Amino acid sequence: MLCIKNRVVLALVFSLICGFATYFPSDAYAQATKTGPSGLPIPRFVSLKSDRVNVRIGPSREHKIAWTFVHAGLPVEIVQEYDNWRRVRDWEGKEGWVFHTLLSGRRTALVTPWEDDAKTPLRARAQSDGPIVAELKSNVLLNVTECSDGWCSATIDDHEGWIDQKRLFGVYPDETFD
Repeated sequence: MLCIKNRVVLALVFSLICGFATYFPSDAYAQATKTGPSGLPIPRFVSLKSDRVNVRIGPSREHKIAWTFVHAGLPVEIVQEYDNWRRVRDWEGKEGWVFHTLLSGRRTALVTPWEDDAKTPLRARAQSDGPIVAELKSNVLLNVTECSDGWCSATIDDHEGWIDQKRLFGVYPDETFD
């Protein structure tokens, strides 16, 4: 009888451990891409098309609005698709559902939103010793045109230059595009 109880307890503990291991995905899994119903990769970064974007708790207009974005151009990460709805994640990790027409494929990024009062150089060349074009504060919104070798070409107002890719929310750490 005791042997059977031990086996049951051991099986239960093993099941719990396996359950927790699959509940918390590894970084490699989180960065793995798959194709969504739209035919586009998931996850991927996009930007908000409108100054007012309602984020809902589920993928339909019948679901309640959880919050509203109020700034066009903000980068969000699409982590799931359902019909014409996209589950998006912001830089704080908050997730909700947005109708697809409110999103744009235009690439944008926020400079170090996770650091208060940080300054990040925008450089004339994609080199850590390149001349500084501008010092960018945290949460500055940039247009990103390309990324390669750890650097992204970005513009803000009348400034154009290169910025360290790791300092941005809106591009993946080793992502390359042009």
